[in-house]
Amino acid sequence: MAALFGRRMRRGAASTAVAAAAMAALSASGAPSAVGEQPAASAAERPSAGASGQEDPSVTGDSPYHTDLPPLKGPGRNDPPDETPATGSAESGIPATVLDAYRKAEASLAASNPRCRVPWELLAAIGKVESGHARGGRLDTNGTTPSPILGPVLNGVGFANISDTDGGAYDGDTLHDRAVGPMQFIPQTWESWGRDGNGDGRRDPNNIYDAALAAGSYLCAHDRDLTVERDLHQAILGYNRSQEYLRTVLHWYDYYRKGAHEVPDGSQPAPGAPTGNGGTTPSPAPVRPGTPSPSPTKPGKPTKPAKPGDGSSSKPTPPPTTPPPTTPPPTTPPPTTPAPATRLVDLGDGALSAPAGERFAERPAVRAERADKKPAAQAKVRFTLTGETGTTFEGGATTVTVTTKADGVAKAPALLAGGKPGALTVKATLLGTTEPVTLGLRGEVTAPRADKLVRTDETELTCEAGATFEGRIALTATRDGEAAPGVAATATVLAGADPADGEKAADQGPYFLTPGDEPAEDRRTRELTLTTDAKGNLLLPELHTDDTTGTFRLRVETTGGAVVVLELKVTDPA
Repeated sequence: MAALFGRRMRRGAASTAVAAAAMAALSASGAPSAVGEQPAASAAERPSAGASGQEDPSVTGDSPYHTDLPPLKGPGRNDPPDETPATGSAESGIPATVLDAYRKAEASLAASNPRCRVPWELLAAIGKVESGHARGGRLDTNGTTPSPILGPVLNGVGFANISDTDGGAYDGDTLHDRAVGPMQFIPQTWESWGRDGNGDGRRDPNNIYDAALAAGSYLCAHDRDLTVERDLHQAILGYNRSQEYLRTVLHWYDYYRKGAHEVPDGSQPAPGAPTGNGGTTPSPAPVRPGTPSPSPTKPGKPTKPAKPGDGSSSKPTPPPTTPPPTTPPPTTPPPTTPAPATRLVDLGDGALSAPAGERFAERPAVRAERADKKPAAQAKVRFTLTGETGTTFEGGATTVTVTTKADGVAKAPALLAGGKPGALTVKATLLGTTEPVTLGLRGEVTAPRADKLVRTDETELTCEAGATFEGRIALTATRDGEAAPGVAATATVLAGADPADGEKAADQGPYFLTPGDEPAEDRRTRELTLTTDAKGNLLLPELHTDDTTGTFRLRVETTGGAVVVLELKVTDPA
Protein backbone atom coordinates (compact mmCIF):
# COMPACT_ATOMS: atom_id res chain seq x y z
CA MET A 1 0.00 0.00 0.00
CA ALA A 2 1.45 3.39 -0.98
CA ALA A 3 2.57 5.42 2.00
CA LEU A 4 0.21 7.90 3.60
CA PHE A 5 0.87 11.61 3.74
CA GLY A 6 0.78 13.66 6.91
CA ARG A 7 3.34 12.97 9.62
CA ARG A 8 2.53 11.13 12.78
CA MET A 9 4.24 11.68 16.14
CA ARG A 10 5.46 8.67 18.07
CA ARG A 11 3.49 7.81 21.18
CA GLY A 12 5.11 8.86 24.44
CA ALA A 13 6.97 12.05 25.14
CA ALA A 14 10.15 10.18 26.01
CA SER A 15 10.58 8.85 22.47
CA THR A 16 9.67 12.02 20.55
CA ALA A 17 13.22 13.02 19.67
CA VAL A 18 14.26 9.58 18.56
CA ALA A 19 11.08 9.06 16.54
CA ALA A 20 11.61 12.35 14.76
CA ALA A 21 15.14 11.33 13.85
CA ALA A 22 13.91 7.99 12.55
CA MET A 23 11.19 9.62 10.51
CA ALA A 24 13.67 12.02 8.96
CA ALA A 25 16.20 9.30 8.24
CA LEU A 26 13.70 7.02 6.52
CA SER A 27 11.42 9.70 5.04
CA ALA A 28 8.52 7.65 6.38
CA SER A 29 5.10 9.26 6.01
CA GLY A 30 1.87 9.12 8.03
CA ALA A 31 -0.16 6.14 9.26
CA PRO A 32 -3.59 4.73 8.56
CA SER A 33 -6.34 6.56 10.34
CA ALA A 34 -9.19 4.04 10.41
CA VAL A 35 -9.45 0.68 12.10
CA GLY A 36 -11.69 -1.07 9.60
CA GLU A 37 -10.57 0.61 6.40
CA GLN A 38 -7.24 1.99 5.22
CA PRO A 39 -7.03 5.63 4.03
CA ALA A 40 -6.04 6.87 0.58
CA ALA A 41 -2.60 6.32 -0.94
CA SER A 42 0.01 8.39 -2.71
CA ALA A 43 0.18 7.93 -6.45
CA ALA A 44 3.26 10.11 -6.70
CA GLU A 45 5.32 7.80 -4.51
CA ARG A 46 4.75 4.64 -6.56
CA PRO A 47 6.95 3.73 -9.54
CA SER A 48 5.24 2.61 -12.69
CA ALA A 49 3.99 -0.94 -13.22
CA GLY A 50 7.04 -1.68 -15.28
CA ALA A 51 9.51 -0.62 -12.63
CA SER A 52 12.79 -2.43 -12.63
CA GLY A 53 12.81 -5.67 -10.73
CA GLN A 54 9.03 -6.13 -10.62
CA GLU A 55 7.70 -9.33 -12.17
CA ASP A 56 4.14 -9.31 -10.81
CA PRO A 57 1.28 -6.89 -10.28
CA SER A 58 1.25 -5.43 -6.79
CA VAL A 59 -0.52 -7.67 -4.27
CA THR A 60 -2.25 -4.75 -2.61
CA GLY A 61 -2.92 -2.47 -5.56
CA ASP A 62 -0.36 -0.12 -3.90
CA SER A 63 -2.90 0.86 -1.24
CA PRO A 64 -1.83 2.71 1.95
CA TYR A 65 -0.03 1.01 4.82
CA HIS A 66 0.97 1.67 8.44
CA THR A 67 4.22 3.62 8.59
CA ASP A 68 5.01 3.36 12.31
CA LEU A 69 8.61 2.26 12.82
CA PRO A 70 10.03 -0.04 15.49
CA PRO A 71 11.31 1.69 18.65
CA LEU A 72 14.94 2.73 18.52
CA LYS A 73 17.54 2.47 21.26
CA GLY A 74 20.13 5.06 22.08
CA PRO A 75 20.58 8.57 23.54
CA GLY A 76 17.31 10.28 24.35
CA ARG A 77 15.42 7.05 25.16
CA ASN A 78 14.27 6.22 28.68
CA ASP A 79 14.49 2.47 28.01
CA PRO A 80 16.29 0.30 30.56
CA PRO A 81 19.76 -0.49 29.28
CA ASP A 82 18.98 -4.22 28.95
CA GLU A 83 15.63 -3.86 27.19
CA THR A 84 15.24 -6.02 24.07
CA PRO A 85 12.17 -6.72 21.94
CA ALA A 86 11.79 -10.12 23.57
CA THR A 87 11.75 -8.86 27.17
CA GLY A 88 8.99 -6.37 27.45
CA SER A 89 8.75 -4.05 24.46
CA ALA A 90 5.07 -3.66 23.63
CA GLU A 91 5.89 -3.19 19.96
CA SER A 92 7.51 -6.65 19.78
CA GLY A 93 4.38 -8.39 21.00
CA ILE A 94 2.46 -10.34 18.32
CA PRO A 95 -1.07 -11.69 19.00
CA ALA A 96 -1.01 -15.44 19.67
CA THR A 97 -3.19 -16.58 16.76
CA VAL A 98 -1.44 -14.26 14.31
CA LEU A 99 2.00 -15.45 15.42
CA ASP A 100 0.84 -19.07 15.08
CA ALA A 101 -0.34 -18.37 11.51
CA TYR A 102 3.01 -16.80 10.54
CA ARG A 103 4.95 -19.76 11.94
CA LYS A 104 2.69 -22.37 10.34
CA ALA A 105 3.03 -20.64 6.97
CA GLU A 106 6.81 -20.77 7.33
CA ALA A 107 6.69 -24.52 8.14
CA SER A 108 4.31 -25.28 5.27
CA LEU A 109 6.46 -23.45 2.73
CA ALA A 110 9.64 -25.05 4.08
CA ALA A 111 8.12 -28.40 3.13
CA SER A 112 6.57 -27.42 -0.23
CA ASN A 113 9.23 -24.94 -1.42
CA PRO A 114 12.46 -25.46 0.56
CA ARG A 115 14.51 -23.32 -1.83
CA CYS A 116 12.59 -20.17 -0.91
CA ARG A 117 13.40 -20.20 2.83
CA VAL A 118 10.74 -17.66 3.77
CA PRO A 119 11.09 -16.64 7.46
CA TRP A 120 8.02 -16.05 9.60
CA GLU A 121 9.58 -12.75 10.75
CA LEU A 122 9.20 -11.41 7.19
CA LEU A 123 5.51 -12.36 7.16
CA ALA A 124 5.17 -10.65 10.54
CA ALA A 125 6.81 -7.48 9.20
CA ILE A 126 4.39 -7.34 6.27
CA GLY A 127 1.42 -8.19 8.48
CA LYS A 128 2.45 -5.37 10.83
CA VAL A 129 2.54 -2.66 8.16
CA GLU A 130 -0.52 -3.95 6.29
CA SER A 131 -3.02 -4.38 9.11
CA GLY A 132 -1.25 -4.07 12.46
CA HIS A 133 -1.42 -7.88 12.81
CA ALA A 134 -5.13 -8.13 11.96
CA ARG A 135 -6.07 -5.10 14.08
CA GLY A 136 -4.12 -6.34 17.06
CA GLY A 137 -5.35 -9.93 16.83
CA ARG A 138 -9.09 -9.28 16.69
CA LEU A 139 -10.01 -12.69 15.28
CA ASP A 140 -12.54 -15.45 15.89
CA THR A 141 -11.61 -18.97 16.96
CA ASN A 142 -10.85 -19.96 13.35
CA GLY A 143 -8.49 -17.02 12.79
CA THR A 144 -10.95 -14.95 10.75
CA THR A 145 -11.60 -11.23 11.28
CA PRO A 146 -15.16 -10.55 12.54
CA SER A 147 -15.49 -7.83 9.88
CA PRO A 148 -13.40 -7.39 6.73
CA ILE A 149 -10.28 -5.22 6.79
CA LEU A 150 -10.71 -3.17 3.62
CA GLY A 151 -8.36 -0.82 1.80
CA PRO A 152 -9.65 2.23 -0.07
CA VAL A 153 -11.75 2.01 -3.21
CA LEU A 154 -9.25 1.61 -6.06
CA ASN A 155 -10.98 4.04 -8.39
CA GLY A 156 -7.90 5.91 -9.65
CA VAL A 157 -8.30 8.88 -7.31
CA GLY A 158 -4.80 9.17 -5.86
CA PHE A 159 -3.93 5.50 -6.40
CA ALA A 160 -4.53 2.55 -8.73
CA ASN A 161 -7.68 2.29 -10.84
CA ILE A 162 -8.83 -1.35 -10.74
CA SER A 163 -12.33 -2.14 -11.93
CA ASP A 164 -14.22 -4.86 -10.09
CA THR A 165 -12.90 -8.38 -10.77
CA ASP A 166 -14.81 -10.44 -8.18
CA GLY A 167 -18.39 -9.21 -8.36
CA GLY A 168 -17.93 -7.81 -4.87
CA ALA A 169 -17.47 -11.33 -3.47
CA TYR A 170 -14.42 -10.44 -1.38
CA ASP A 171 -14.63 -6.66 -0.93
CA GLY A 172 -18.37 -5.95 -1.20
CA ASP A 173 -17.77 -3.48 -4.05
CA THR A 174 -19.17 -4.31 -7.50
CA LEU A 175 -17.62 -1.24 -9.19
CA HIS A 176 -13.97 -1.26 -8.11
CA ASP A 177 -11.62 -3.58 -6.25
CA ARG A 178 -10.27 -3.00 -2.73
CA ALA A 179 -7.48 -4.68 -0.80
CA VAL A 180 -8.91 -7.22 1.64
CA GLY A 181 -7.86 -8.97 4.85
CA PRO A 182 -4.94 -9.03 7.28
CA MET A 183 -2.39 -9.26 4.44
CA GLN A 184 -4.33 -6.88 2.13
CA PHE A 185 -4.78 -8.85 -1.10
CA ILE A 186 -6.69 -7.30 -3.98
CA PRO A 187 -9.29 -9.79 -5.29
CA GLN A 188 -7.61 -10.53 -8.63
CA THR A 189 -4.32 -11.38 -6.88
CA TRP A 190 -6.12 -13.49 -4.27
CA GLU A 191 -7.82 -15.44 -7.05
CA SER A 192 -4.35 -16.57 -8.22
CA TRP A 193 -2.45 -16.81 -4.93
CA GLY A 194 -5.13 -17.56 -2.31
CA ARG A 195 -4.33 -20.61 -0.18
CA ASP A 196 -6.12 -22.75 2.40
CA GLY A 197 -3.82 -22.37 5.39
CA ASN A 198 -6.08 -23.84 8.09
CA GLY A 199 -7.37 -26.87 6.17
CA ASP A 200 -11.07 -25.96 6.24
CA GLY A 201 -11.45 -26.36 2.45
CA ARG A 202 -11.81 -22.61 1.87
CA ARG A 203 -9.48 -19.85 0.66
CA ASP A 204 -10.56 -16.81 2.69
CA PRO A 205 -8.50 -13.58 2.50
CA ASN A 206 -10.02 -12.55 5.85
CA ASN A 207 -8.52 -15.60 7.56
CA ILE A 208 -5.02 -15.01 8.94
CA TYR A 209 -3.90 -18.63 8.30
CA ASP A 210 -5.03 -18.51 4.65
CA ALA A 211 -3.67 -14.98 4.13
CA ALA A 212 -0.26 -15.67 5.72
CA LEU A 213 0.29 -18.80 3.60
CA ALA A 214 -0.82 -16.93 0.46
CA ALA A 215 1.56 -14.05 1.24
CA GLY A 216 4.45 -16.45 1.71
CA SER A 217 3.62 -18.25 -1.54
CA TYR A 218 3.57 -14.93 -3.39
CA LEU A 219 6.91 -13.86 -1.91
CA CYS A 220 8.41 -17.18 -3.10
CA ALA A 221 7.28 -16.69 -6.72
CA HIS A 222 9.79 -16.87 -9.59
CA ASP A 223 11.93 -19.45 -7.76
CA ARG A 224 13.19 -16.83 -5.29
CA ASP A 225 15.62 -17.52 -2.46
CA LEU A 226 14.74 -15.00 0.25
CA THR A 227 18.15 -15.34 1.88
CA VAL A 228 19.49 -13.53 -1.21
CA GLU A 229 19.12 -9.77 -0.72
CA ARG A 230 18.07 -9.04 -4.31
CA ASP A 231 15.34 -11.70 -4.21
CA LEU A 232 14.17 -10.44 -0.80
CA HIS A 233 13.86 -6.85 -2.02
CA GLN A 234 12.08 -7.87 -5.22
CA ALA A 235 9.61 -9.95 -3.23
CA ILE A 236 8.74 -7.06 -0.88
CA LEU A 237 8.48 -4.56 -3.74
CA GLY A 238 6.17 -7.00 -5.51
CA TYR A 239 3.86 -6.58 -2.54
CA ASN A 240 3.89 -2.79 -2.83
CA ARG A 241 5.95 -0.79 -5.34
CA SER A 242 7.39 1.75 -2.94
CA GLN A 243 10.93 2.26 -1.67
CA GLU A 244 9.48 3.70 1.57
CA TYR A 245 7.41 0.53 1.92
CA LEU A 246 10.53 -1.60 1.38
CA ARG A 247 12.46 0.29 4.06
CA THR A 248 9.57 0.13 6.53
CA VAL A 249 9.13 -3.64 6.11
CA LEU A 250 12.88 -4.26 6.38
CA HIS A 251 13.02 -2.28 9.66
CA TRP A 252 10.24 -4.43 11.18
CA TYR A 253 11.80 -7.60 9.75
CA ASP A 254 15.13 -6.81 11.42
CA TYR A 255 13.31 -5.86 14.62
CA TYR A 256 11.39 -9.15 14.85
CA ARG A 257 14.51 -11.18 14.03
CA LYS A 258 16.10 -9.75 17.19
CA GLY A 259 13.21 -11.06 19.25
CA ALA A 260 9.44 -11.11 19.50
CA HIS A 261 7.01 -12.50 22.02
CA GLU A 262 3.43 -13.75 22.06
CA VAL A 263 0.64 -11.64 23.55
CA PRO A 264 -3.06 -12.53 23.96
CA ASP A 265 -5.33 -11.90 20.98
CA GLY A 266 -6.98 -8.49 21.14
CA SER A 267 -4.78 -7.25 23.98
CA GLN A 268 -3.10 -4.60 21.83
CA PRO A 269 -4.75 -1.39 20.64
CA ALA A 270 -6.01 -1.52 17.09
CA PRO A 271 -3.88 0.54 14.68
CA GLY A 272 -4.83 4.18 14.66
CA ALA A 273 -6.95 3.94 17.84
CA PRO A 274 -6.20 6.23 20.88
CA THR A 275 -4.17 4.61 23.64
CA GLY A 276 -5.16 6.88 26.55
CA ASN A 277 -4.00 10.27 27.74
CA GLY A 278 -0.74 9.34 29.36
CA GLY A 279 1.35 11.84 27.47
CA THR A 280 0.28 10.67 24.04
CA THR A 281 -0.30 12.86 21.03
CA PRO A 282 -3.26 12.10 18.77
CA SER A 283 -2.37 11.31 15.17
CA PRO A 284 -3.28 14.04 12.66
CA ALA A 285 -5.77 13.12 9.95
CA PRO A 286 -4.08 11.97 6.73
CA VAL A 287 -3.86 14.44 3.88
CA ARG A 288 -4.82 13.32 0.36
CA PRO A 289 -1.77 13.20 -1.91
CA GLY A 290 -1.30 16.43 -3.83
CA THR A 291 -3.43 18.52 -1.47
CA PRO A 292 -1.55 21.72 -0.48
CA SER A 293 -1.09 22.32 3.20
CA PRO A 294 -3.31 25.08 4.57
CA SER A 295 -1.57 28.40 5.00
CA PRO A 296 -1.14 29.62 8.59
CA THR A 297 -3.77 32.08 9.68
CA LYS A 298 -2.46 35.64 9.82
CA PRO A 299 -3.11 37.40 13.13
CA GLY A 300 -5.74 40.09 12.81
CA LYS A 301 -5.02 43.72 13.45
CA PRO A 302 -5.75 44.89 17.02
CA THR A 303 -9.03 46.72 17.41
CA LYS A 304 -8.53 50.38 18.06
CA PRO A 305 -10.03 51.71 21.31
CA ALA A 306 -13.36 53.39 20.78
CA LYS A 307 -13.42 57.10 20.94
CA PRO A 308 -15.74 58.56 23.59
CA GLY A 309 -19.02 59.70 22.18
CA ASP A 310 -18.64 58.18 18.70
CA GLY A 311 -21.31 55.54 19.41
CA SER A 312 -18.99 52.58 18.87
CA SER A 313 -18.72 49.69 21.28
CA SER A 314 -15.63 49.11 23.36
CA LYS A 315 -15.77 45.37 22.53
CA PRO A 316 -13.88 44.06 19.48
CA THR A 317 -15.97 42.71 16.63
CA PRO A 318 -15.86 38.91 16.69
CA PRO A 319 -14.52 37.23 13.50
CA PRO A 320 -17.17 35.84 11.18
CA THR A 321 -17.90 32.16 11.63
CA THR A 322 -18.13 29.69 8.78
CA PRO A 323 -21.60 28.14 8.61
CA PRO A 324 -21.62 24.33 8.78
CA PRO A 325 -21.97 22.60 5.42
CA THR A 326 -25.52 21.81 4.49
CA THR A 327 -24.62 18.84 2.27
CA PRO A 328 -23.07 15.83 4.02
CA PRO A 329 -19.91 14.40 2.43
CA PRO A 330 -20.55 11.59 -0.04
CA THR A 331 -20.33 8.11 1.41
CA THR A 332 -20.02 4.74 -0.23
CA PRO A 333 -23.42 3.05 -0.09
CA PRO A 334 -23.45 -0.31 1.66
CA PRO A 335 -23.41 -3.25 -0.72
CA THR A 336 -26.77 -4.77 -1.48
CA THR A 337 -27.39 -8.46 -0.89
CA PRO A 338 -28.00 -10.21 -4.22
CA ALA A 339 -30.72 -12.79 -4.72
CA PRO A 340 -29.51 -16.29 -3.78
CA ALA A 341 -28.49 -18.90 -6.32
CA THR A 342 -30.87 -21.79 -6.88
CA ARG A 343 -29.19 -23.98 -9.52
CA LEU A 344 -25.91 -24.88 -11.22
CA VAL A 345 -25.15 -25.18 -14.94
CA ASP A 346 -22.19 -27.18 -16.32
CA LEU A 347 -19.96 -25.01 -18.52
CA GLY A 348 -17.71 -27.83 -19.71
CA ASP A 349 -17.41 -28.90 -23.36
CA GLY A 350 -17.45 -32.61 -22.56
CA ALA A 351 -15.86 -35.19 -20.32
CA LEU A 352 -12.71 -34.03 -18.55
CA SER A 353 -9.73 -36.10 -19.67
CA ALA A 354 -5.96 -36.21 -19.23
CA PRO A 355 -3.20 -38.82 -19.43
CA ALA A 356 -1.94 -40.16 -16.11
CA GLY A 357 0.51 -37.84 -14.39
CA GLU A 358 -0.43 -34.79 -16.47
CA ARG A 359 -2.49 -31.63 -15.96
CA PHE A 360 -6.05 -31.58 -17.32
CA ALA A 361 -6.38 -29.07 -20.16
CA GLU A 362 -9.83 -28.02 -18.97
CA ARG A 363 -10.78 -26.79 -15.50
CA PRO A 364 -14.13 -27.86 -14.01
CA ALA A 365 -16.47 -24.87 -14.28
CA VAL A 366 -20.12 -24.21 -13.43
CA ARG A 367 -22.38 -21.18 -13.41
CA ALA A 368 -24.61 -20.43 -10.44
CA GLU A 369 -27.98 -18.99 -11.44
CA ARG A 370 -30.85 -17.38 -9.56
CA ALA A 371 -34.47 -18.41 -9.92
CA ASP A 372 -34.82 -15.99 -12.88
CA LYS A 373 -31.86 -17.78 -14.59
CA LYS A 374 -29.62 -14.73 -14.22
CA PRO A 375 -26.04 -15.19 -12.95
CA ALA A 376 -25.67 -15.29 -9.16
CA ALA A 377 -22.58 -13.51 -7.81
CA GLN A 378 -20.97 -14.34 -4.44
CA ALA A 379 -22.40 -17.87 -4.39
CA LYS A 380 -20.28 -20.57 -2.74
CA VAL A 381 -19.63 -23.72 -4.80
CA ARG A 382 -17.79 -26.71 -3.36
CA PHE A 383 -15.95 -29.01 -5.80
CA THR A 384 -15.24 -32.57 -4.58
CA LEU A 385 -13.22 -35.27 -6.40
CA THR A 386 -14.30 -38.93 -6.27
CA GLY A 387 -12.73 -41.99 -7.89
CA GLU A 388 -9.68 -44.25 -7.55
CA THR A 389 -7.34 -42.52 -10.00
CA GLY A 390 -5.37 -40.48 -7.45
CA THR A 391 -6.35 -37.23 -9.18
CA THR A 392 -6.19 -34.02 -7.10
CA PHE A 393 -6.68 -30.33 -7.54
CA GLU A 394 -3.53 -28.25 -7.93
CA GLY A 395 -1.99 -28.05 -4.48
CA GLY A 396 -2.99 -31.60 -3.48
CA ALA A 397 -6.54 -31.03 -2.18
CA THR A 398 -9.53 -33.15 -3.22
CA THR A 399 -12.12 -30.63 -2.00
CA VAL A 400 -12.11 -26.86 -2.69
CA THR A 401 -14.68 -24.09 -2.29
CA VAL A 402 -14.91 -21.30 -4.87
CA THR A 403 -16.94 -18.06 -4.79
CA THR A 404 -18.66 -17.05 -8.02
CA LYS A 405 -17.85 -13.73 -9.70
CA ALA A 406 -20.26 -11.24 -11.24
CA ASP A 407 -20.91 -13.60 -14.16
CA GLY A 408 -21.92 -16.37 -11.75
CA VAL A 409 -19.02 -18.58 -12.85
CA ALA A 410 -17.07 -20.73 -10.42
CA LYS A 411 -13.93 -22.42 -11.76
CA ALA A 412 -12.15 -25.07 -9.75
CA PRO A 413 -8.34 -25.09 -9.64
CA ALA A 414 -6.56 -27.12 -12.32
CA LEU A 415 -6.80 -30.90 -12.04
CA LEU A 416 -3.64 -33.03 -11.83
CA ALA A 417 -4.25 -36.57 -13.10
CA GLY A 418 -3.16 -39.37 -10.79
CA GLY A 419 -1.06 -42.32 -11.86
CA LYS A 420 -3.92 -44.81 -12.23
CA PRO A 421 -6.07 -44.66 -15.38
CA GLY A 422 -9.83 -44.81 -14.83
CA ALA A 423 -13.02 -42.80 -14.38
CA LEU A 424 -13.53 -39.96 -11.92
CA THR A 425 -16.28 -37.51 -10.97
CA VAL A 426 -16.03 -33.86 -9.96
CA LYS A 427 -19.08 -33.11 -7.81
CA ALA A 428 -20.10 -29.43 -7.70
CA THR A 429 -22.34 -28.53 -4.74
CA LEU A 430 -24.08 -25.17 -4.27
CA LEU A 431 -23.73 -24.21 -0.61
CA GLY A 432 -26.18 -22.22 1.48
CA THR A 433 -29.37 -23.66 -0.06
CA THR A 434 -32.24 -25.33 1.80
CA GLU A 435 -32.47 -28.09 -0.82
CA PRO A 436 -29.27 -29.84 -2.01
CA VAL A 437 -28.09 -28.60 -5.41
CA THR A 438 -25.40 -30.87 -6.87
CA LEU A 439 -23.95 -31.37 -10.34
CA GLY A 440 -21.70 -34.30 -11.30
CA LEU A 441 -18.99 -33.63 -13.90
CA ARG A 442 -17.53 -36.81 -15.40
CA GLY A 443 -13.85 -37.21 -16.10
CA GLU A 444 -11.27 -39.80 -17.08
CA VAL A 445 -7.58 -40.46 -16.53
CA THR A 446 -6.17 -42.17 -19.62
CA ALA A 447 -2.97 -44.17 -20.03
CA PRO A 448 0.24 -42.18 -19.66
CA ARG A 449 1.81 -40.99 -22.90
CA ALA A 450 5.20 -40.24 -24.40
CA ASP A 451 6.03 -37.67 -27.04
CA LYS A 452 9.46 -38.99 -27.96
CA LEU A 453 10.97 -42.45 -28.39
CA VAL A 454 14.62 -43.13 -29.21
CA ARG A 455 16.84 -46.19 -29.48
CA THR A 456 19.72 -46.16 -27.02
CA ASP A 457 22.36 -47.51 -29.47
CA GLU A 458 22.96 -47.54 -33.22
CA THR A 459 24.16 -51.11 -33.78
CA GLU A 460 23.05 -52.48 -37.18
CA LEU A 461 20.32 -55.07 -36.77
CA THR A 462 21.50 -57.96 -38.97
CA CYS A 463 21.01 -61.69 -38.44
CA GLU A 464 21.36 -64.94 -40.40
CA ALA A 465 18.21 -66.85 -41.25
CA GLY A 466 17.20 -69.38 -38.59
CA ALA A 467 19.24 -67.60 -35.86
CA THR A 468 18.67 -64.97 -33.15
CA PHE A 469 19.60 -61.28 -33.37
CA GLU A 470 22.53 -60.42 -31.12
CA GLY A 471 21.52 -58.39 -28.05
CA ARG A 472 18.12 -56.98 -27.21
CA ILE A 473 16.74 -53.74 -28.60
CA ALA A 474 16.53 -50.99 -25.95
CA LEU A 475 14.60 -47.72 -26.26
CA THR A 476 13.77 -44.77 -24.00
CA ALA A 477 10.45 -42.88 -23.90
CA THR A 478 10.19 -39.27 -22.69
CA ARG A 479 7.45 -36.67 -22.23
CA ASP A 480 8.33 -32.98 -22.27
CA GLY A 481 11.97 -33.93 -21.91
CA GLU A 482 11.38 -36.06 -18.79
CA ALA A 483 11.31 -39.84 -18.45
CA ALA A 484 7.86 -41.28 -19.23
CA PRO A 485 7.18 -44.30 -16.98
CA GLY A 486 4.24 -46.67 -17.38
CA VAL A 487 3.70 -45.84 -21.06
CA ALA A 488 2.25 -48.60 -23.24
CA ALA A 489 4.09 -49.37 -26.49
CA THR A 490 3.36 -51.74 -29.39
CA ALA A 491 6.19 -53.43 -31.32
CA THR A 492 5.29 -54.82 -34.77
CA VAL A 493 7.45 -56.64 -37.37
CA LEU A 494 6.49 -55.37 -40.85
CA ALA A 495 7.31 -56.86 -44.24
CA GLY A 496 9.57 -54.95 -46.63
CA ALA A 497 11.85 -51.95 -46.20
CA ASP A 498 9.45 -49.49 -47.82
CA PRO A 499 6.37 -48.02 -46.01
CA ALA A 500 4.50 -48.72 -49.25
CA ASP A 501 4.80 -52.40 -48.35
CA GLY A 502 2.12 -51.83 -45.70
CA GLU A 503 1.76 -51.45 -41.93
CA LYS A 504 0.32 -54.86 -41.16
CA ALA A 505 2.32 -57.41 -39.24
CA ALA A 506 4.40 -59.68 -41.47
CA ASP A 507 3.45 -63.37 -41.72
CA GLN A 508 7.07 -64.47 -42.01
CA GLY A 509 10.57 -63.23 -41.12
CA PRO A 510 11.75 -62.04 -37.66
CA TYR A 511 9.53 -62.86 -34.68
CA PHE A 512 9.28 -62.68 -30.86
CA LEU A 513 8.44 -65.52 -28.48
CA THR A 514 5.70 -64.97 -25.89
CA PRO A 515 6.19 -66.45 -22.40
CA GLY A 516 4.67 -69.88 -21.74
CA ASP A 517 5.25 -73.62 -21.64
CA GLU A 518 3.94 -74.35 -25.12
CA PRO A 519 6.33 -75.33 -27.93
CA ALA A 520 8.24 -72.43 -29.48
CA GLU A 521 6.34 -72.86 -32.75
CA ASP A 522 3.09 -72.01 -30.93
CA ARG A 523 4.51 -68.99 -29.12
CA ARG A 524 5.76 -67.05 -32.16
CA THR A 525 4.35 -63.53 -32.58
CA ARG A 526 5.23 -60.54 -34.72
CA GLU A 527 3.21 -58.06 -32.65
CA LEU A 528 3.34 -57.50 -28.90
CA THR A 529 2.56 -54.82 -26.28
CA LEU A 530 5.05 -53.64 -23.64
CA THR A 531 5.20 -50.94 -20.94
CA THR A 532 8.07 -48.60 -20.08
CA ASP A 533 9.68 -49.02 -16.67
CA ALA A 534 10.03 -46.41 -13.91
CA LYS A 535 12.78 -44.65 -15.88
CA GLY A 536 10.92 -44.69 -19.18
CA ASN A 537 13.04 -47.52 -20.59
CA LEU A 538 11.69 -50.17 -22.95
CA LEU A 539 13.62 -53.43 -23.43
CA LEU A 540 12.25 -55.68 -26.18
CA PRO A 541 12.44 -59.49 -25.95
CA GLU A 542 14.94 -61.40 -28.07
CA LEU A 543 14.21 -61.24 -31.79
CA HIS A 544 14.48 -64.54 -33.69
CA THR A 545 14.33 -65.36 -37.42
CA ASP A 546 12.82 -68.11 -39.51
CA ASP A 547 14.21 -69.28 -42.86
CA THR A 548 12.99 -66.21 -44.77
CA THR A 549 15.67 -63.76 -45.84
CA GLY A 550 15.31 -60.13 -46.82
CA THR A 551 14.77 -56.70 -45.30
CA PHE A 552 12.04 -56.08 -42.75
CA ARG A 553 10.93 -53.19 -40.51
CA LEU A 554 10.33 -53.11 -36.75
CA ARG A 555 7.85 -50.39 -35.85
CA VAL A 556 7.53 -49.36 -32.15
CA GLU A 557 4.82 -46.84 -31.21
CA THR A 558 3.83 -45.53 -27.77
CA THR A 559 0.63 -44.09 -26.40
CA GLY A 560 0.84 -40.46 -27.35
CA GLY A 561 2.17 -41.10 -30.86
CA ALA A 562 5.92 -41.43 -30.38
CA VAL A 563 7.25 -43.78 -33.11
CA VAL A 564 10.55 -45.47 -33.99
CA VAL A 565 11.03 -47.59 -37.14
CA LEU A 566 14.11 -49.83 -37.25
CA GLU A 567 15.45 -51.79 -40.25
CA LEU A 568 15.97 -55.55 -39.82
CA LYS A 569 18.15 -57.50 -42.28
CA VAL A 570 18.03 -61.29 -42.51
CA THR A 571 20.82 -62.86 -44.59
CA ASP A 572 21.53 -66.37 -45.88
CA PRO A 573 23.38 -68.59 -43.45
CA ALA A 574 27.16 -68.43 -43.80
